[in-house]
Amino acid sequence: METLDTVNREGRERLYPSLTNPSWLVLRKRREILQKWWACLNERDLDVLDVGGRIQPYRPLLEGRLRRYVAVDLLRTPLVNLVARGEQIPLASDRFDLVICTQVLEYVPEPASLIAEIHRVLKPGGCLWLSAPGVSPRDADHECWRFLPAGLRHLLCGFDKVEVVPEGGSVVGFFRAINACLNIFARYPAIRAVFRYTVFPVVNLVGALCDRLSDSSNDQFAANYSVFAVKPGGDAKAGLA
Repeated sequence: METLDTVNREGRERLYPSLTNPSWLVLRKRREILQKWWACLNERDLDVLDVGGRIQPYRPLLEGRLRRYVAVDLLRTPLVNLVARGEQIPLASDRFDLVICTQVLEYVPEPASLIAEIHRVLKPGGCLWLSAPGVSPRDADHECWRFLPAGLRHLLCGFDKVEVVPEGGSVVGFFRAINACLNIFARYPAIRAVFRYTVFPVVNLVGALCDRLSDSSNDQFAANYSVFAVKPGGDAKAGLA
């Protein structure tokens, strides 16, 4: 099992990625989206479920606003409370104000089953935040899916106020794809380390500059999408202000 130091370090790198991270462009955009959305959550004392909560990188953004934080994952780490499948969450219905599900949906053979379980455990008026890949190299052999805005809205048809936001547009997606592919092609750790401290930062900076100069809203080549959705009914604490 991974140590607490290991998972905390991985979580910090996900939340505040270094410039040497091949996914720096996307990860920093995701944090910006979350900070904006979570600033609109009404109140404190939130009951939160993290589906796929192995490292919980985004938990610090809710600091001081939590009553309870429960993590479910297939892999046990010091941060995981329940080892279980997201499609079969062993918890009561109508229990959580907020469910977090980041970069999990692509590994689930039947994504609709996972979404149905999330809908079940949310309180009426509770919120879901999920992040899912749009254009991305396969990270593992057991990955099943990639997602586009229309498909995500279809999966979340049982929710209200579904907002789908690209984690960076096509320019960001293009430069992130360059780094992701280079990371794959660098078969040996020594070569990957050289890329990490030379090529990746340059690509990240050029990508950020081009994204700013282009000022484009095109997301046809977006690497990932963040989604915020609200379960119908009630006026729960997690409802958007």
